[in-house]
Amino acid sequence: MGHNTLVDILLVEDNPTDAELALRVLRKNNLADNVVWVRDGAVALDFLFRRGDYAERANSMPRVVFLDLRLPKIGGLEVLHQIRENENTRTIPVVVLTSSKEERDIAASYKLGANSFVSKPVAFDEFTRTVSELGQYWLLINKIPSQDGILS
Repeated sequence: MGHNTLVDILLVEDNPTDAELALRVLRKNNLADNVVWVRDGAVALDFLFRRGDYAERANSMPRVVFLDLRLPKIGGLEVLHQIRENENTRTIPVVVLTSSKEERDIAASYKLGANSFVSKPVAFDEFTRTVSELGQYWLLINKIPSQDGILS
């Protein structure tokens, strides 16, 4: 399987401005050769469970999912719930990256198995720094099991 089939980050974000900025920051810092950006929860689940347009994709999981909560079609909390309910996706690190700062969203995210909850800073420079730090932590520092169960 070629390296280009491995996905570093699945970015689930319906706001094109935030998504484009996040992608630019990750690329600028050489953190993500392969980021897949999807705009709603339904497509995110299709990608993860290899359904629909993604039925033919390589059988590998992203190293981390950056998940917005306010999404069209299927909301972020439901996406998180389905990720954690499925044997194949249960162990994928999920970072909730959202504009919400509501206590109930934070509590619900952790209850459903989020690994991290980050409120999107509104200021441009703060947002770029946050995305850069998240990318560095989840792609360079954090260890995850490899696809065959050996730590990578």
